[in-house]
Amino acid sequence: MATRVVSKNLFNFKPLGELDPGAKALAEQHEQMRTSPEAKDMVKRIEELCLRHDPESNKEYTEILRAAVVPVMVALAENEAFAFGGEQTNTTFIKVPTSHDGEFDVPVEVYTPKCLEGETKRAAYIQAHGGGAMSLSAADVRKSVQCIAATLNVVVFNVDYRLAPETKCPNNIKDFYEVIKYVSKNAESLGIDPAKIVIGGESGGGYICLGAMVLLAENNETNLVKLAVPAVPMVDDYCFSDPLVMTKEERETHTTMRKIWRDLIAADFEEQKSSPHLFPGKASEDLLEKFPNTIILESEFDMFITQASRLANRLRRAGRLLEFVVIPGGTHMSSWIPGTRTYKDFTETIKTIATEYIHS
Repeated sequence: MATRVVSKNLFNFKPLGELDPGAKALAEQHEQMRTSPEAKDMVKRIEELCLRHDPESNKEYTEILRAAVVPVMVALAENEAFAFGGEQTNTTFIKVPTSHDGEFDVPVEVYTPKCLEGETKRAAYIQAHGGGAMSLSAADVRKSVQCIAATLNVVVFNVDYRLAPETKCPNNIKDFYEVIKYVSKNAESLGIDPAKIVIGGESGGGYICLGAMVLLAENNETNLVKLAVPAVPMVDDYCFSDPLVMTKEERETHTTMRKIWRDLIAADFEEQKSSPHLFPGKASEDLLEKFPNTIILESEFDMFITQASRLANRLRRAGRLLEFVVIPGGTHMSSWIPGTRTYKDFTETIKTIATEYIHS
């Protein structure tokens, strides 16, 4: 067993027990948007498609969700609060060759803080974007992720991993895993300190990150990564349990999540439903003990809070959890909305993580 990590216990947020005003305004805005005839028709159609499990319904479902999610995230990225990221970083592009699912070069956007240009021992943050592992792209979240590079003083590798349902588990997580190995192997030429490689991702990207952590543990390659920081991550199959025991946010999204896991991400759900490649929260105790040092970021009213909490407890017992941070009053998206208290708390949290756990 690896040496147990020692937490600095840096975060002591107190639960609010209610939505933060900014998160509440966001939730009310989303609810208002659902009242239009077009939105009601779309919600009804999604509910119908969630009950079907055939290629035609999967295709239509994917198209509807992508059409709904991508414009919202692209519009969010245009917020002037994110402008400084592009101003303070340089953007380049690399491709990482892979062969686990045909010959494919994984596109990666690289954001380098201008103040780090020319340095040879820079910290790296390898990022998996959100979108349920079935929507969005690295380009869609470019502006907000450039801000991470500038704020944390790290070189960010924003990975354009292949999406479900076109690419199935485990090939999605293998795309990200191969980029981790590439950055580690080529650290010198990339100007990266191999002892300061951090991985992370939010929501569906949190699942991609956790899945790659499983692969690293299985292959005894945890030493390649200094720290893993999955945020509001999709973790396990809690959505298939009884909705009566769920939180409001979990209950409102459980049918959608069942559809995404069963019909879009899984190659064969019945065969894979016990595999940690599909559900990282099902990793064995022996495997968890081989995980990288981990910080899990959550929000009090996130739709994945129960499953993330369970994984945090298991990782703590396995000696791999550094911090489990729950942003008070936050929802799944509120930590990425500038001007909200949850955005401020989240930003200050990741700054502290960079100072105390990445650059130290």
